[in-house]
Amino acid sequence: MRPWLTLLLLSLAACNVNPPSLGGTWREAQATIPGLAEAGTLLTGAGFDRRAEPPPEGAALRLWLGSRRSHAMLVQATGERRLWRTPGGFALATDGARVVATAGLAQALVASQQDGADPLADPRALLARGRNLRRQVDLGSRDREPGGMRFGLQLDCRLRARPVPEDAATLLVEERCSSPQLAEFTNRFWADAETGAVLRSEQWIGPDLPALRLEELAPG
Repeated sequence: MRPWLTLLLLSLAACNVNPPSLGGTWREAQATIPGLAEAGTLLTGAGFDRRAEPPPEGAALRLWLGSRRSHAMLVQATGERRLWRTPGGFALATDGARVVATAGLAQALVASQQDGADPLADPRALLARGRNLRRQVDLGSRDREPGGMRFGLQLDCRLRARPVPEDAATLLVEERCSSPQLAEFTNRFWADAETGAVLRSEQWIGPDLPALRLEELAPG
């Protein structure tokens, strides 16, 4: 993760940090999601359902975090890297199909990188044989206090793909990761069986947080 990209994510998340007044349903949902109750800028569009969601103008993602939903609009694109931001001030960076940084939550995924090429670049190749991947992540607190920073956490991951039984046009890639410093977790990516393009995913973005689910609303 390049330093300028981290700074840009932080500046995006810092904009419009005062959410509108929300009803009890929001507060109850907030209390059920570990680690998020104290973060006041999270997905302030959450609580609307798909029918009420305004159509995006341009590239966009639909996001779910626990019981909350929002959409993120494309802010910047450089090669395979994308910066996205929700109306409530949550920002994320993606590299291809993978979330590589977040800002605006109680915890932040400061950086993510892997040794060598990412197998998600062509999920179809994972049908014949799985792949091992060593990843490294940096984590931080929302206020970026030194005591909340954890650098160079090693992840040993195994990726496998299989057809989805009820949908022959879709592949499911499961990435199971373990670490000496973190609890085990599994990322899931659903890809077009013909093109290999990842259409939606469920990804770990830090300990004590629910998985972030993403779905493409309009191409980036």
